[in-house]
Amino acid sequence: MITIPAQPDPFRFDPRRTALVMIDMQRDFIEPGGFGATLGNDVSLLAPVVDAAAALVAWCRALGIWVIHTKECHRPDLSDCPPAKLRRGKPSLRIGDPGVMGRILIDGEPGADFVPALAPAPGDLVIAKPGKGAFYATVLEDELKARHITHLIFGGVTTEVCVQTTMREANDRGFECAIVEEATGSYFPEFKDSALAMIRAQGGIVGWTMKLADMP
Repeated sequence: MITIPAQPDPFRFDPRRTALVMIDMQRDFIEPGGFGATLGNDVSLLAPVVDAAAALVAWCRALGIWVIHTKECHRPDLSDCPPAKLRRGKPSLRIGDPGVMGRILIDGEPGADFVPALAPAPGDLVIAKPGKGAFYATVLEDELKARHITHLIFGGVTTEVCVQTTMREANDRGFECAIVEEATGSYFPEFKDSALAMIRAQGGIVGWTMKLADMP
């Protein structure tokens, strides 16, 4: 067992029954010209997350913790993209439109792929998800149960949307969840702070928050 200093109290887990879930570290969200930028966001705010997330992945690999990567994307015909999602917001380009990295958030296009530092390795699981939560319309729960996973460590973007949504989904399914603060980020730093506070509030009602510097 490993114990990590965390809030609201130490996070204790067995690496053999733990998985890292790295959420949506995709070019469309992190690099200039992607979907995040078309929504008017300053994508440079997510740049510091990349190195921290890569360090977290390396730490987990060294402990033998299974690594899972999610990517938010859709089929080329958009049959898995609800009209309400397609219309949401006021981007300069919408999901499926041609962009500088191919069609926006379409599976198989360069923009929907991972930033190079977070590229999956052999043995990792990649989950393509059509929604914000990684359990919706995916095989994630089945894969976790097949490996007898009980604990999940989270990183990725954005903290208050896809990361927090997936943590809440996992919490409802009985998984013990912790998020690493430096390895997650938002286009709105105040939203990240609020999401972390929500997660660890009321004795860790959703899960734990911990820092990369405290992970031995």
